[in-house]
Amino acid sequence: MKINVRRLLTTALLVLALVPAARAEQLPRPDHAEHLPHPDHVVIVIEENHSYAQIMDKRNNSSYIHALARGGMLFTASYGVSHPSQPNYLALFSGSTQGIGNDACLGSFNNDNLASSLMDGGYTFATFSESLPATGDLGCAAGAYQRKHNPAANWQGTRLHASVNRRFADFANLPRGDFSGLPTVSFVIPNQDNDMHDGSFEAADEWLKTHIAPYVDWAMKHNSLLILTWDEDDFRGDNRIVTILAGQMVKPGTSLQRIDHYSVLRTLLDFYDLPALGASRDAEPIRGVWKER
Repeated sequence: MKINVRRLLTTALLVLALVPAARAEQLPRPDHAEHLPHPDHVVIVIEENHSYAQIMDKRNNSSYIHALARGGMLFTASYGVSHPSQPNYLALFSGSTQGIGNDACLGSFNNDNLASSLMDGGYTFATFSESLPATGDLGCAAGAYQRKHNPAANWQGTRLHASVNRRFADFANLPRGDFSGLPTVSFVIPNQDNDMHDGSFEAADEWLKTHIAPYVDWAMKHNSLLILTWDEDDFRGDNRIVTILAGQMVKPGTSLQRIDHYSVLRTLLDFYDLPALGASRDAEPIRGVWKER
């Protein structure tokens, strides 16, 4: 039998060329990015200066915060990014601590931030600060209000209009049971008597039950979301804090995903297909907690 050596060689080379491709088809493909929800409204409430262990202490089991954690998604590896308070607010709002390492009253920044990004994308934003004297007020303090907890004020007059810097009364006076008039994303900032900075856990918990629980009940039926988080721990640990998500699109349970304020910012921006800001570019958005639509 006459063997066509050239044909055999060509066939063998063709087989060898196809083998890697065939094997590649059999290898697991990288997971595609999880489809994130597109909430109609997000409310972020920021509490103060308590560690995960303090908040999730079993002695607090009957609190509204614990009930919220049981009904929503509790992150067991959530962290602040710095100390003291102010750099954490700046990080959550802008993707950077802006080089700030203290709680001093600041001037103005002129770079991108969550609010300007949302508005550039056709969405809306406001901060509702308890005890703020008036819309657009840029004072450093007024009673239990502290500007260090109101990051949007530091961009007012450059990137942001005064109308985004609003009083908490504008949130509290919304029609009971109807929060459809809220901006796309809102920061709700309790004053220092009600955010655990100067007041007690019990006082803050009652404040949340009174003012935030109605929104949560509404959010469960209206494609909306609550993010309850803390700025930092009590300086006695590794800055581990509580973060809880609750809303119609959230699966109840606990998450082991390690997150921080940059992760939360990245998630907010990804909800609306907006570019990541600052250090949030290197942060993973929150995954594995969303109900399938």
